[in-house]
Amino acid sequence: MAPSAPTLSDVAAIIVIEDDPHIRRLAADALADRGHHVETAAAALEGLKLVVASKPDLVILDLGLPDLDGAELLRMLRAVSNVAVIVATAREGDEHVVAALDAGADDYLVKPYSTAQLEARVRAVLRRGESTAADPIVEVGELRIDRGAREVTLAGESVDLSPKEFDLLVLLADRVGEVVSKRDILAEVWRQPYGGGDRTVDVHLSSLRSKLGESAAHSRYVHTVHGVGVKLVPPGED
Repeated sequence: MAPSAPTLSDVAAIIVIEDDPHIRRLAADALADRGHHVETAAAALEGLKLVVASKPDLVILDLGLPDLDGAELLRMLRAVSNVAVIVATAREGDEHVVAALDAGADDYLVKPYSTAQLEARVRAVLRRGESTAADPIVEVGELRIDRGAREVTLAGESVDLSPKEFDLLVLLADRVGEVVSKRDILAEVWRQPYGGGDRTVDVHLSSLRSKLGESAAHSRYVHTVHGVGVKLVPPGED
């Protein structure tokens, strides 16, 4: 299924810091095609100056840069900016992922990656930023979600959710009435590319429905749109 056309809230200013000209061009073109304003840099210090001058919403950062290691650049960025950063690099392995996230990266993408994966990660990071700034309380029908306290009640009764079930519910609630694809769910809740992970989504959806007192066959809040995804709606509004 082709991605939906970007809305104004989806559009962001993005800087791609990548020394490989082919990858840099592909990433920039893919993001520009989605409506984003994209600037690029081929080296760390050039990228740092661009971030300070442009104040972007998001940075795509390679670690293997010619003048300075990308991990050091990430630390420098964090000293001067809270800009969201997706590390996109050939360095794989838990030690590199953990080090980047601990240094302040918002997500980590291993090369080679598809432009679809990159776009999904960008959407995920941008929406996490929107959620952080949003009202901490979301109400859908008798469902009340408190982001700050990570608590959910239904008709005044507490609903005990696992961390991933809570994150899944928040994602659906932030896009209430909108169909969310399994691809987006994996990217935004599990921070994984789509491919073999649909079973994980199905299991958590089933558990979430059960805890909300419903099932796929008898939905009240969580509705499946076959072949497309799932959506959260108040009872009676499907």
